[in-house]
Amino acid sequence: MDRAEKRELVASLNVQFKTTGSVVVAKYAGLTVANMTALRGKVRAAGGTVKVAKNRLAKLALVGTELEHMADLFKGPTVILSAKDPVAAPKVAAEFAKANDKFVILGGGLGKQSLDAAGVKALADLPSLDELRAKIAGVINQPASKLASVLAAPAGALARVIQARADKDQAA
Repeated sequence: MDRAEKRELVASLNVQFKTTGSVVVAKYAGLTVANMTALRGKVRAAGGTVKVAKNRLAKLALVGTELEHMADLFKGPTVILSAKDPVAAPKVAAEFAKANDKFVILGGGLGKQSLDAAGVKALADLPSLDELRAKIAGVINQPASKLASVLAAPAGALARVIQARADKDQAA
């Protein structure tokens, strides 16, 4: 890799670190190519990216971003998972770590907040942005449907009383 390629990689990583919701750093030594391909596919499906970069270049890319506090995580062979959705990258990383013991989560970052491995796993347990939106829509929709049934109940009861009265009058 020549200097121009290194500068380009540092610049692209810097932009990625500035625009991402969350970043997860993990060790990947011992994973097969098939495992890494599967990881990349899962992260891509979740709307994120996977990068393997030299630690020195990743540390240079962190300079000037909110994630600058993560520089000490880059030791040994590391992989960087990132996504705009703050929960997506940690969720995929935690799920992948359960299935592959050679994939070890070192930590990560969520804005200015530094995360250790337990913090990444805790963030992975949170619902995603789409799940939260669905729950909020359900909570908002629920009172409206209850209100409609409550408002319809007296009218239905009144109709049944009138029908019962009409049936009684016909029978007599």
